[in-house]
Amino acid sequence: MKQNLFVGVDIGGTKVAAGLVDANGEIFAHVREPMISNSSAEAGLNSVFSAIARVIPPDIGVGGIGICAPGPLDPKSGVILNPPNVPCWRKFPLAESVQRRYFAPVKVDNDANAAALAETRWGAARGYRNVFYATIGTGIGTGIVFDGKIYHGRTGSAGEGGHVSIDYQGPICRCGKPGCIEILASGTAIAQELARGDLAAFTGEIVGKAAESGDALAIRILSEATEMLALWLSNIVDLFDPDVIVIGGGAAALYQPSFAKLHERISQLTVNPHANEVPIVSARYGADSGIAGGAALCT
Repeated sequence: MKQNLFVGVDIGGTKVAAGLVDANGEIFAHVREPMISNSSAEAGLNSVFSAIARVIPPDIGVGGIGICAPGPLDPKSGVILNPPNVPCWRKFPLAESVQRRYFAPVKVDNDANAAALAETRWGAARGYRNVFYATIGTGIGTGIVFDGKIYHGRTGSAGEGGHVSIDYQGPICRCGKPGCIEILASGTAIAQELARGDLAAFTGEIVGKAAESGDALAIRILSEATEMLALWLSNIVDLFDPDVIVIGGGAAALYQPSFAKLHERISQLTVNPHANEVPIVSARYGADSGIAGGAALCT
């Protein structure tokens, strides 16, 4: 029984979510705790311990604990380097610290990488070996799975697809580069375009509803964002030649009605003669992608 249950932990700047996940990717005992991220490293760690303790069965134990943590981080050592949203941790050995408490294997990775693995193991990309995953929300995060394993690159920093530029004269992204897809087609970017500066009054969901009701400006904004997303994904297809593209995140629903158009444009924009064979699918895991992803790291 122990080897068939895993704890998935999703750490953010203000919350820690945890869940018990079985070997089929089903999530049980979902909990949330406040994340104490502006105090000591120990206070932040105790937030994680509190969430884990609420989901681990006291008489059963688990086969592993997987943690989605804010980057930058080192997935090999499980050390959290210097995440802007969790200032309490600087070169903090998170995996080692958790393992000392629970005596179970502990894995640490960023949320998009882990979510990509969960979708490959149990979700929309099940049955595929080479997967490109994009989570579209406030920003755009990506994960790459090659031959069933996360591709980390030389230092563990691979997969920052949201900061691939498609317009060298475009607006400056928070990363410092011009024209990143994140600043052009994320949920925040779409809402900003319609809000014309009053971002607090709009969300991507509002833009989507406006487009559904026939609002011409909202339709144009979504159409342009879809075209930019198609250009970006055509680059991804030409570069990686994935088996499938999985799209998740809070803004994914905005683009779902345009998946057919997205697929058509990618096929027109690529030099890959088999681009039309790459399906675009919606992620299985929504808000729980971090929990499922954490558990997938342990399987």
